[in-house]
Amino acid sequence: MKILILKPSSLGDVIQALPVLRLLKLHFPKSEIFWWLDSNFAPLLEDDPDLAGIVRFERRRWGHPQNWPEMLGSIRWLRAQKFDLVIDLQCLLRSGAFAWLSRGNFLIGLDEAREGARAFYDIAVPRESFHTHAVDWYLSVLPKLGVPVHKNFQWLPPRPKIAAAVKSKWKTDGTKWITLQPGARWDNKRWPVEKFSELVSQLVKKFPDTRIAVLGSKDDKLLGEIISSAEPGRCVNLCGATSLPEMIEWIRLCDLMITNDTGPLHAAAALNKPTVALFGPTEPRRTGPYGQLDNVLRLDLPCSPCLKSKCQIENTNECLRTISPALVFERVKKVFN
Repeated sequence: MKILILKPSSLGDVIQALPVLRLLKLHFPKSEIFWWLDSNFAPLLEDDPDLAGIVRFERRRWGHPQNWPEMLGSIRWLRAQKFDLVIDLQCLLRSGAFAWLSRGNFLIGLDEAREGARAFYDIAVPRESFHTHAVDWYLSVLPKLGVPVHKNFQWLPPRPKIAAAVKSKWKTDGTKWITLQPGARWDNKRWPVEKFSELVSQLVKKFPDTRIAVLGSKDDKLLGEIISSAEPGRCVNLCGATSLPEMIEWIRLCDLMITNDTGPLHAAAALNKPTVALFGPTEPRRTGPYGQLDNVLRLDLPCSPCLKSKCQIENTNECLRTISPALVFERVKKVFN
């Protein structure tokens, strides 16, 4: 059996969709499964033991007409595979179109009234309720295919060579680590950087044998510098310094993660690492750390969750700004202990 999964982005969404891959492979051990994935996230799934291959979605390149022949070549390759089953977990017009153009024998997708993607599917699977978690919604396609849903799988398998490289490069052995994730795609999902700095000062006093690693992309480098300067002897700024697989292994070796609502949060949940997650405009019951919703900190304000990428009230970002470092520190002590 040949299977194609379409879930190109974002990082957190791809991680939350991985249980679908794991359970399909367990149920159909001889199957060949391919994943249609944004090329920026390909390193996450390279050499994955359950994948036969990655079909790279070159989103930026294919936006330019001169690269359309390359896109058409990818579609021809998909058609040549003669997939038995195609699963669209993105439910956008472009993913639905690519799924349909692949000409698989059976196409199943998620039923969300965005851009009309469900018109391409043989079966569209609705979200059980507004608050159904993304992981559970993705998994809901499996019973339609006769695949049992359970938790006996490894969400993010170890990558020993990368883990060894991380330990060697940053001399991590013999130390307890707390990782911080101060960035997020939306500015209004970011807990203020000065509050992270204040929290770091409290952490190093309470946990003298623990060091702090600040994770993030190169765009978060300044945030990492500000936070690290609070306790330069105890912090390491890794923003922009790690590859995607290295970031995953950093989370795997840490003892606790303190994070905004962003992709690495879901890596921590997948690795069953304790988290303290700071939520403002988004709904944790839909996209919080799976299995750890009790570790979410949010204030119950009339405007939150608004599910908007820009704050539209006069007291900007009140939902996150009013979460104090002291409140986070108390939750960290509870979780860390």
